Amino acid sequence: MSIGNYYIGIMSGTSLDAIDVVIAQRTERGLIQIAGMAPAMPETLRQQLLTICADKKFDLQTLGEVDHLFALTCADVVNQLLKKSKIDASQITAIGSHGQTIFHSPLTAMPFTQQIGDSNIIAAKTTIPCISDFRRMDMAYGGQGAPLVPAFHQALFAIPTEQRIILNIGGIANVSILGADNSVLGYDTGPGNMLMDAWIEKCLGEPYDKNGHFAQQGYVNKALLEKLLTDEYFSLSAPKSTGREKFNLLWLEQHLVHKQLSNVDIQRTLLEFTAITIADQIKLHSEKAAVFVCGGGALNPLLMQRLQQRLTNHIVSDTNALNVDPMFVEAIAFAWLAEQRLLENPIPLKSVTGAARDAILGCVYLPR
Repeated sequence: MSIGNYYIGIMSGTSLDAIDVVIAQRTERGLIQIAGMAPAMPETLRQQLLTICADKKFDLQTLGEVDHLFALTCADVVNQLLKKSKIDASQITAIGSHGQTIFHSPLTAMPFTQQIGDSNIIAAKTTIPCISDFRRMDMAYGGQGAPLVPAFHQALFAIPTEQRIILNIGGIANVSILGADNSVLGYDTGPGNMLMDAWIEKCLGEPYDKNGHFAQQGYVNKALLEKLLTDEYFSLSAPKSTGREKFNLLWLEQHLVHKQLSNVDIQRTLLEFTAITIADQIKLHSEKAAVFVCGGGALNPLLMQRLQQRLTNHIVSDTNALNVDPMFVEAIAFAWLAEQRLLENPIPLKSVTGAARDAILGCVYLPR
């Protein structure tokens, strides 16, 4: 198939709050977003995904139906964006779809990762080739299959004159350390918004803490904070990756046993927990590099403030400073991964995931 200049990226992460879709164009600067939208995840679908991800009892019929429904939803958002942007599907070379992760298990005897969102359906309903299943070839070569975005961060943001750090704060937070020598290191630091989202939904029925307002009403509880920080994940060396199967509401509630704390104090403590676990990892690798934040956490002013206060030698801003919308960096990454798959370029990730070699990632689904 011919390689064109327009690609679509679809991303829905561990936060389960929205489906991010972008149209990106290949330019001399790289793959640049020209349109995007992030409609909220339909509530029925969101609750079904939460049930599956929480490892509650469900059958294969339910899993298959949610796989189908999620794909239909993604295709519908793609078609909406094309209509809104007045771009014909025939102009799009391919869609890169991350799929929705329902379980990630890189360290078990038989490592695996599972994403749903049938790419056959996305290709058929949009008439555009769809590329997905980006993680498992990396895992086949002994890697963790995550995070994938550091390779894209390197391609788009790295410069030969200075070290830069790209910090994605979605449900899980991951960091990319971009060296001036073209080196890249990246891994999941731990929870991003996930625990804060889970707690405010339990308390107020809200999917996230808008502008950190709920957390601003509380105080950090030192005893709870210290207990949360004892989790073994934070002492693991990279490569490492994690997700909702590890850090979830049950994990949090196990740390709250016998503790009589106000809801706002727990929320504030969770925010501080996220800031500390991120900042500590950044300081391991950099004394003063600029930190550019993307993902939903970039919209939380209290979290951004606490990151800056804990990274006193660093300037913390969001990726708007690099002329990229922080809400769509990951979606653009999957448009880029689709392009790289069609070009048959190995993705330079072995220094990130621990794979034995860099590999060509993704499977192609053609609507014909």
